Amino acid sequence: MTFAELGLAQPILRAVLAEGYEIPTPIQAQSIPHLMEGRDLLGSAQTGTGKTAAFALPILHRLTHAGNPTPGSGRRIRVLILAPTRELAAQIGESLRVYGGNTPLRQAVIFGGVGQQPQVRLLQRGVDILIATPGRLVDLMNQGYVDLTSVTTFVLDEADRMLDMGFMPDLRRVIAKLPVQRQTVFFSATMPPVIEQLAHSILRNPVRIEIAPEKANTDLIEQSVCFVSKSQKSRLLVQFLKTKEVSRAIVFARTKRGADRIAQDLNRCGIASEAMHGNKSQSARQRTLASFKADRPPVLVATDLAARGIDVDNISHVFNYDLPHEPETYVHRIGRTGRAGANGIAIAFCDHDERADLKAIERLIRRPLPIDPNHAVSVATPPAAGGMPTSVSDRPPATSGGDRRHTPRRRPERTSGAPKPGGAAGSGSYRGGEQKKSRPARSAPRS
Repeated sequence: MTFAELGLAQPILRAVLAEGYEIPTPIQAQSIPHLMEGRDLLGSAQTGTGKTAAFALPILHRLTHAGNPTPGSGRRIRVLILAPTRELAAQIGESLRVYGGNTPLRQAVIFGGVGQQPQVRLLQRGVDILIATPGRLVDLMNQGYVDLTSVTTFVLDEADRMLDMGFMPDLRRVIAKLPVQRQTVFFSATMPPVIEQLAHSILRNPVRIEIAPEKANTDLIEQSVCFVSKSQKSRLLVQFLKTKEVSRAIVFARTKRGADRIAQDLNRCGIASEAMHGNKSQSARQRTLASFKADRPPVLVATDLAARGIDVDNISHVFNYDLPHEPETYVHRIGRTGRAGANGIAIAFCDHDERADLKAIERLIRRPLPIDPNHAVSVATPPAAGGMPTSVSDRPPATSGGDRRHTPRRRPERTSGAPKPGGAAGSGSYRGGEQKKSRPARSAPRS
């Protein structure tokens, strides 16, 4: 089956094909026809399976067939998409903006940790699709800036992470304000009892789709974690890289600016390294990769986007300097070592704010990461009692990402290199502003 055979509205199909996508992923092929018909859906799928496009494309299709939106501030929110973190919300907003580029539909992305006034102005101008994190959404609802009475489609993405981050009370407040007659799309990587109960309470005769997560062969990879403060990560990385055991290494950073800073710090300490990220031209990235293959330099600092095309043998170590927000990304990262029958070592750095990310990783790989015995204690501060934990599950519950809320259960949202549509507040329109990606045609959108 191709995207052309799914029956998507022509403006949506043209945008998909223009991005070089022709064949839908399994979750897209299974979900899109049901969602185009207005069915509720319960999906069990990890990031990287293409689930964002699986709900974004039929949403745009249905809005397009519903007729032209009311001009200006008369627009009412017809689609609400909830995501647990600002990074995921921004990613969803970017996907909707690209796929809806040939339509007059408007969207806004709202999240905490930034000033609310630009977001309020977007809402007052009127939007068709609202992508939000729960805390900021509830704040704006309480202030009278958000009206959900016209919502026809509600999407809850990564429900299990909402649970981990303590957003269930906010989530229930939002659901209580939604119209009873609506289409509901519910995605969760795992289905603990609380999530199962929530899904049962808000879905009506749903289609159920389960996509097994992609797994890397990690049998040959020795994994460990170092609990270390953010300010000490650079020092710890230098300690590791100056050992004889590290012959060729990739260091993963969350942001482009962070990758540049790490590479600069390493070079100042006499460790040859180069950064590779999306702000570099394609030719510059190719030169950097060719140099890395030749061990000039032996250390590559990369963001996830730039690292997708890296296929280099004999990488002895992978360092997760910043833990990824998506646990599947961790599996993809460490898969750069332990290739072609060789052993590899993957070491994760975890600061206080990343404990929930580590918990999600351990849940995905179904085992705790052992504490690195040689370097963790040298720069990290152990817990006040009981010594260093053996895994994040031995530590007190922690939160991750999400909105800035006035409660001790949460912390401010993290910044990252994820796109911030329309500046800090999001995007006011689908038209213009997309940066085309230089790459060969792909089979299906992975976001």
